[in-house]
Amino acid sequence: MATFDLRNTPSVTIPAPVQLRNVVRQFGQQRVIDGLDLDIAAGEFVALLGASGSGKTTLLRTLAGLDGIDSGELRVPVARAAVFQEPRLMPWKSAWKNVALGLRVNDAKARAHAALTEVGLAHRLNAFPATLSGGEAQRVALARGLVREPKLLLLDEPFAALDALTRIRMHQLIIDLWRKHTPAVLLVTHDVDEAILLADRVIVLADGKIADDIRIDLPRQRDSGQAGFQLIRSRLLGLLGVKGAEPDTAPQASAPDSTFSELRRVASAR
Repeated sequence: MATFDLRNTPSVTIPAPVQLRNVVRQFGQQRVIDGLDLDIAAGEFVALLGASGSGKTTLLRTLAGLDGIDSGELRVPVARAAVFQEPRLMPWKSAWKNVALGLRVNDAKARAHAALTEVGLAHRLNAFPATLSGGEAQRVALARGLVREPKLLLLDEPFAALDALTRIRMHQLIIDLWRKHTPAVLLVTHDVDEAILLADRVIVLADGKIADDIRIDLPRQRDSGQAGFQLIRSRLLGLLGVKGAEPDTAPQASAPDSTFSELRRVASAR
């Protein structure tokens, strides 16, 4: 039987599916994205924070192919999908038809059914958007994105309009689906806790540039009571302009810690 000595075999570096090099996007004289360099590895979950006007949405639209760049180099997978804050469902189509919208395959209905089952809506296949709750509508939008098996999943504040308990359940759902399908994910959010709970890395944008890129090494399942959580939180709040945010007294970006942790326990138990 043949044997192979791998000690001197050169390692193979797989290029990141998302690569930006010195990317510029400007409107008039204003550079909304200003010489940005960014890599997102295959299967990596990245959260993007920044004040309003920092360039978050412009960057996401650029990666989604909804906006162009003025200069620089941009590489993104052809297979990509976006989920926005509003579900953007066609009101005259049932849930499964919204998920199958644009699919040019013979088994579109079966794939839509499978995707809706994954997000817990097997019982709502024929429901129309007007009859769906906010959380259900957002899960349909998520199924519509995942049914295309994207290599890059773009999430533009998809949980912002949901109540606290539904948002926590959606957090767990997105993590479960990310682990199963392994796309690279870019989540745009204003919620510092959400970014820390979900992401492998948190990037802070300011004036179209990366102000910081923080790797989150906390073990999953994450909780705001974990050692190190408040230190990361305080650092991020400081980068976002919240002055005097100490680890034990940092102002809340969303729900208070005790309430947030209790809601997470309730959601996990159901």
